Amino acid sequence: MSQEIVLTLLVVLLTLVAFIREWASPDVLALSILCLLVALGLIQIEDMSVVFRNEAPLTIAALFVIGGALEKSGAVDQIGRLLQRRVKGGVRSSIFAFTVVATFFSAWMNNTAIVAILMPVVLGFARSKEIPASKLLIPLSYSSILGGCCTLIGTSTNLLVNGTLRDMGLEPMSMFALAPLGVPLAIAGIAYMVIFGPKLLPSRSSITGSLEIDLRTTPLHHLLIGEGSKLIGKSLFDSQLGSREAGIHVLEIRRHGARLMLPLSEVIVERNDRFLIALHRRKGGTAKAEELFREIGAQELSVVDGIVSELVVPSESSIVGRTLADADFRQRYNCVVLAVHRSGLNITSRMSEIEIERGDTLLVITAVNNLPDLKATRDFLLTDRPEENSVDIHTPPQRRWPILLSWGVLVGVVLTVTITDILSRMGVGVPSIPIHYAALVGVLALLWSGILTTREAYESVDWQVLLMLYGMLGLGMAMQSTGTAEWLAKQLVSGAEGFVSSGMMPYALLWIVFVFTLSLTEVLSNNATAVMMVPIVVRLAAELGVDSRPFIMGVTVAASCAFALPMGYQTHMMVYGPGGYRFSDYLRFGIPLNVICVIIACPLIPLIWPF
Repeated sequence: MSQEIVLTLLVVLLTLVAFIREWASPDVLALSILCLLVALGLIQIEDMSVVFRNEAPLTIAALFVIGGALEKSGAVDQIGRLLQRRVKGGVRSSIFAFTVVATFFSAWMNNTAIVAILMPVVLGFARSKEIPASKLLIPLSYSSILGGCCTLIGTSTNLLVNGTLRDMGLEPMSMFALAPLGVPLAIAGIAYMVIFGPKLLPSRSSITGSLEIDLRTTPLHHLLIGEGSKLIGKSLFDSQLGSREAGIHVLEIRRHGARLMLPLSEVIVERNDRFLIALHRRKGGTAKAEELFREIGAQELSVVDGIVSELVVPSESSIVGRTLADADFRQRYNCVVLAVHRSGLNITSRMSEIEIERGDTLLVITAVNNLPDLKATRDFLLTDRPEENSVDIHTPPQRRWPILLSWGVLVGVVLTVTITDILSRMGVGVPSIPIHYAALVGVLALLWSGILTTREAYESVDWQVLLMLYGMLGLGMAMQSTGTAEWLAKQLVSGAEGFVSSGMMPYALLWIVFVFTLSLTEVLSNNATAVMMVPIVVRLAAELGVDSRPFIMGVTVAASCAFALPMGYQTHMMVYGPGGYRFSDYLRFGIPLNVICVIIACPLIPLIWPF
């Protein structure tokens, strides 16, 4: 074993530990690993630019923009609302309806976006049909992953593997190359969730239900502090308006026409101050509005609609790692936090002092008309639909063209890539148009048509994912150039020779590779897992003297089959809080689905792609 191989293996180990322990955000970790590889001489500095020539991140960015157009136009939301009206309300029929829709759409769009769009629809449906949300949200997350295994553009992992194949001089995948394997897995997964979901999934309410909050709507009062008010000159915390025990929540203070951005603990009430307050307490005993206003000498100017809602904190939120106080949460978002849900527990005291983590769910009071602004910050995933963004099935004709054009662009990209690839293979003389070029043309069509502005296009891209991909591509390059992939492949073959006959060796190693990749992706990024495993299995196939395609397809699919742990996939963390889930719920429901994927995929792969 050479020194370069030892160093590469140490970097791989460091990568695993860093991702599992979450020392930093995934993009920062990946780029740090790339720079470390160059510093150690495992990648030549002049070869570093090769990483940024990979087509996969460009393709993924373009598809993010197309997905953003579909989201903005309300294309998926319209289908979700139609389902909400048509599904009768049985648990099994509800699981079936939402999983089929999520599976279909995630084959063409980013699964994170699909879950973000459908989650409020599912929660609203669950409330209206009195079905525990926990029966529907994990199936929504799982089905979005299964759908992504059916097409080349279904997940960033598929595109990343495809780009890696091109860089290695191997034949790339076609648009539906994964469908013969992905479709059976999706069908089996949906059948499993429909049959066993009602029994294995918990009947647990969300944070709203667990805190016994029955009335989700609440009036918000605009108050004017009159000249004779006894609050003038007092600290807000020492006044009646600062009494959380009486269910009084201050959302906003305006002074001289401008919002006052001070912490409530520093506010001294002045004449003509204007307050926006909510009177809400989950166990009763809330102050009476008329009596309170009369007692403090305040004039009620108006009443607006408020809502008790749940906000899910995604990994890219700007408040992750900060306390509510440090983030100026109330002043910045016009919300008051009632509770923080984390790891199955509801935190209702000293909330301003705890650091917010990804996957936390915040129970807040806010104005209904503030929901669009909350969504626009991209710091939260909303569990209630902003009314301005709702799309009715009777949408006027002038609002249908963005939907039709957005779908037309996506279908056009898929057909262009698929048809030109088929004609090129037939020798017709038509050049095969690569996916990154077709997707980029599709984005330009959306921009020129005005469906998206340039700013909206940039905002649609998950830059964290792209930067992480660039960083991890460097690790894959190092494993090839240093001979680490070849060394690991030889170790696998020599280790299995004493237990398996030469004829059965490829089949046995396929099972081993699939299970190992699946296990690794539960604790590591699916993209990082795929980038590390593809060079290994290519060398493994060369050692065995067989075609590498079965191993590559196995790694590609296994890298997405993360069902057993909530941190295995971002969509799992998105539904974790709103579903009121616990860690054990994913183990109980996800491990059998992992086993089903292994049992179906490993025998099926050699039949589709012979060794």
